[in-house]
Amino acid sequence: MKIGSHLLANRLFVAPMAGVTDRPFRQLCKKLGAGYAVSEMVASNALLWKSEKTQRRANHVGEFKPIAVQIAGADPAMMAAAAKINVDHGAQIIDINMGCPAKKVCNVAAGSALLRDEPLVQQILEAVVKAVGTGPDAVPVTLKIRTGWDREHKNAIEIARLAERSGISMLTVHGRTRADLYHGEAEYETITAVKNNVQIPVVANGDITSPEKAEAVLKITGADAIMIGRAAQGRPWIFREINHYLETGGKLPTPEINEIQDIMNAHLLDHYEFYGEFIGLRTARKHIGWYCKGLRDSHAFRQRMNTADDCKTQLQLVNDYFNEMKSHSDRLLFLEAA
Repeated sequence: MKIGSHLLANRLFVAPMAGVTDRPFRQLCKKLGAGYAVSEMVASNALLWKSEKTQRRANHVGEFKPIAVQIAGADPAMMAAAAKINVDHGAQIIDINMGCPAKKVCNVAAGSALLRDEPLVQQILEAVVKAVGTGPDAVPVTLKIRTGWDREHKNAIEIARLAERSGISMLTVHGRTRADLYHGEAEYETITAVKNNVQIPVVANGDITSPEKAEAVLKITGADAIMIGRAAQGRPWIFREINHYLETGGKLPTPEINEIQDIMNAHLLDHYEFYGEFIGLRTARKHIGWYCKGLRDSHAFRQRMNTADDCKTQLQLVNDYFNEMKSHSDRLLFLEAA
């Protein structure tokens, strides 16, 4: 599969997730089988461009290519300027966020709130494409949306057609409305309809949690690729599991505790280096919790781990816990009592 001139390794994508898909996590997912990953959302507001958070999100040093950056905002000129500055900082693909349902995004009429204003959507898409997506040095511009604002106002097909006319290179559709947030089950009928109404590549997103589900969604929707978000939290090897299943029809065995520990150690060391001691210690907690979810005594372990006041201690507590799990390997995969 290609996005513009960029040939991707496969059709398994990492969804952009605020506070999750930082550079260390994207790199890890790509190493474990993802063909493509999009950065965390970068605000288009110029006042925030020099903030520590934005500068960190724009840090792509050593990142596997192609480098894709997601931008968010509701002003066409600001979005165009944000696209330009991110391309100047190394972005090879610009992704426009019109899918985030978070209140702090929608309250400023950005993210999925834009789906209520199709003329503004068109202005934003055309402005960004004009800024970076035309001419000999064109950078592909992609778009992520939901199926609509709410279940009574689904306009994904109209937005998709508009996107295609505006020069968007690829469209990702999350199978929920903005009002759904992340509740209930994703529906794929709308994604199927979108795929049947445009010629640009369409990516299916929402509730893809297993190799079998990935295959089913590809068949149901006819999508060109699938995007996986929450299912990769604490389980970045899901991409290689799905890739293997799609290629062979067989299932890979569940990673053994030694491999999970090795993957987590490498992730945490990269995470600490990227964020530094103060922020790295705190932002690592959620990743550690995801890796340990469902393992015996993980709740008590997380309580201990959260008391660590430096990265070295936190890492030692993690490894002590996993070493203890290995000494009881017969009980390792037992789920905690509900």
